[in-house]
Amino acid sequence: MSATHEDPSPAALAPGEPPSVFGLPRPVWLLGITSLFTDTASEAIYPLLPIYLTRVLGAGAVSLGLIEGFAEAANSLLKLLSGHLSDRWKVRRPIVIAGYGLSSAIRPLTSLIVSWPQLLAVRFLDRVGKGVRGAPRDAILAACATPTTRGRVFGFHRAMDHVGAVLGPVLASLFLLAYPGRYRLLFALTIVPGALAVASLFLVKEPRHEGRAGAGTKARPADLRLASWRDLPPGFFTLQAILLVFTLGNSADAFLLLRLSDAGVGAVFIPLLWALLHVVKALMSVWGGVTSDRWGRRAVIGAGWAIYALVYAGFAMSTSVSALVAWFLFYGFYYGLSEGTEKALIADMAPPALRGTAFGIYNAALGAGSLLASVAFGLVWKIVSPAAAFGVGAVLSLLATALLVGFVKEPRRS
Repeated sequence: MSATHEDPSPAALAPGEPPSVFGLPRPVWLLGITSLFTDTASEAIYPLLPIYLTRVLGAGAVSLGLIEGFAEAANSLLKLLSGHLSDRWKVRRPIVIAGYGLSSAIRPLTSLIVSWPQLLAVRFLDRVGKGVRGAPRDAILAACATPTTRGRVFGFHRAMDHVGAVLGPVLASLFLLAYPGRYRLLFALTIVPGALAVASLFLVKEPRHEGRAGAGTKARPADLRLASWRDLPPGFFTLQAILLVFTLGNSADAFLLLRLSDAGVGAVFIPLLWALLHVVKALMSVWGGVTSDRWGRRAVIGAGWAIYALVYAGFAMSTSVSALVAWFLFYGFYYGLSEGTEKALIADMAPPALRGTAFGIYNAALGAGSLLASVAFGLVWKIVSPAAAFGVGAVLSLLATALLVGFVKEPRRS
């Protein structure tokens, strides 16, 4: 795939919008702050869910797989719809606000659940909110970047996300040290950072929609024609197929936490380890994005996927707590190299007027794989062994890495 899709006016901000803050557009900072508060709330809960599910609600690995699989599938499939609608309606911010608002309102209800099906319902609705907001938000971020700064913009946003994911578990651990076993009160208090996240969004001025010509700008024939997912280049769909292969081996991170818990890591320390993981993610995310701007997206993503395979192989073969903790922290390198870079590659490949749709398709592929991966992982964990489940994930990620190198061409960027 040699074609490239250039922005008619990269990073075209709304009239009166300050051009940048420390080299990044103001909407990028505000969306980063929103993600920081959101992850502070969600990650105060998430690392405790495996323990809460198994020790308080009396469920097991299969239930965990069903909860995480269906929740992430809802998240990703809804991104397909919301991304398409944001392209069609030529507006993104109201959809983003609705998604963050739903998650922030639903998440504290975790404090009221008494059975794992109720946890499934709350987690499902939380991920619905994430699915609604994800693709339109990523399209706004892409509109705030030039072709040579997309890796940096998406890497910065992921870093802010991970900073929140550090604060959430640290605050959760401090709370549980002061109030042992008070999970329900902790879950209820997440309404505070959730409200701050939604409030930050009202300060965002949405960039001019990429599908419209600006004042005094003549629309190009190609801009008027691009109105369907069919106009996305063939290389984009090749990438989605390979991403699906990788995602089939990419089970929910909750299984890593469950493995650490089974190995003897205490409930108070699980959130702290989760926070340390996100420290690694935050430190690596901006570097990974900037590196992809310089060296190319495919090489950086491939390196991240190879690290993923090493980590899962390590979890399959290791039994000591120290080894598992080391592999767990090394896992953050995979996220730092791959997360933002994958989104930058999607933005490179997609025409500006179809970026919402492109991010929606990307996340739908991730969702379909996540559902199958998490359910299958839980079954293999129970029927065979945890080591076998992690081994399957390592093999699939290596296969996807080979397919990425062999079949995906680096888009041309100016």
